Amino acid sequence: MIPYMIMTFLYFLVAVIAALAASFASWQIMPWFNGMVWLRVHFITLGILTQLVFGVMPILSAKHYGLPRPKMRWDIWLSLNAGIALLLIGIPLVSSVPIITGGTLVFIATALLLVQMAGIRAQSEKVSAITNGRKFYIAGLSYFLVGILVGTGLFTNWSGPLGIVGDAGEVHIHANNWGFMSLVFIGFFVDLYPKWAKRPLSNPKAITPIFWMMTTGALALILSPWFANTTLAAIGALLHTSANIWLLVIAIKPLRGDKPAWTPGMAQMLISYLWLFAPLSMAPFVIFGIESVLPAKLLEATTPQALIYGWLLQFGYAIVPYFFHRFFFDEETAELGGSWLSFWLVNVGAVFLWASILIQPVRGLLHGGAYMLWVASFIPVGIDLWKMVQKGMAKAETAVARPA
Repeated sequence: MIPYMIMTFLYFLVAVIAALAASFASWQIMPWFNGMVWLRVHFITLGILTQLVFGVMPILSAKHYGLPRPKMRWDIWLSLNAGIALLLIGIPLVSSVPIITGGTLVFIATALLLVQMAGIRAQSEKVSAITNGRKFYIAGLSYFLVGILVGTGLFTNWSGPLGIVGDAGEVHIHANNWGFMSLVFIGFFVDLYPKWAKRPLSNPKAITPIFWMMTTGALALILSPWFANTTLAAIGALLHTSANIWLLVIAIKPLRGDKPAWTPGMAQMLISYLWLFAPLSMAPFVIFGIESVLPAKLLEATTPQALIYGWLLQFGYAIVPYFFHRFFFDEETAELGGSWLSFWLVNVGAVFLWASILIQPVRGLLHGGAYMLWVASFIPVGIDLWKMVQKGMAKAETAVARPA
């Protein structure tokens, strides 16, 4: 797990620098960096969060079934990280060789992890009626395979052979966001909410229907741009939104009236879903191109950034420090990360980005301001992570030196 956490921290630092450069580009201080939107996004998705979930999912599932912590799978780690490195080189260069090679390696790493996850339950004699996050992880990884395949094909003209008649870029985004990340995050909720909130979800029986609504909704959202079918988009958005609202209801209900339970980490996790719903609410403007009300093309270009920084990043502010603390120091009582400063900065940054879509005269100023606020929101979380990395590595060095 520690190698995954080290890579998570490194990508965290790179994401800070990329966000700062994006702010300067919007203010015309570094205009040459303006074309690297997808590179910045992948520092967070492929970099920070993928590293974390690949390391954590097998451990959480094994613990649920009473199995010992799985051994470090260096084949998965090496394939994943070599693939990500090649993709981050190939994307800005628009070079097919590193992109295809990198995509293939990440695909292999994901397939190996999927096999590992599928086999965890078979290794255990423990039979439990308690719902756990394993099925969410497996479904999420399956959608990630689709996202990798289509994303790699964006640079190699695979859209035709894959039968994609709509926007292949949207298929890639939907598979990764509505499929992979959405399902994995709910898996974390299912497995860890009782530890985070020190109480169970209000209705554990809702988990199974939420799973099927999420899985079916994600499939519809992926197939919509695949076949250029707006009906599937409407069905998928409805199912996906309804499932997430249901999840928030059963997560928020136990916290009502308990002010101490609303820690910065818990607030960041729950409020981050507002920025998940925002792009879904804008779907009609993008799908039907309603330019008279909102600039649909600008929405299509900007909403993924709001989604990544408002939802994924903010969710990460809570869970990344939690997992660092839990697995560096073997503490089951670890708390969610984040601070009220990072909470306000990241959310005001998301407001600025959405305002930049609507207010034409100061669009560049607001867009750059959003990234600057996000850079500032990184700082308290980054300091916390750095302190834990220092303490964790010192602890590891002491443990190695002790036998001698």
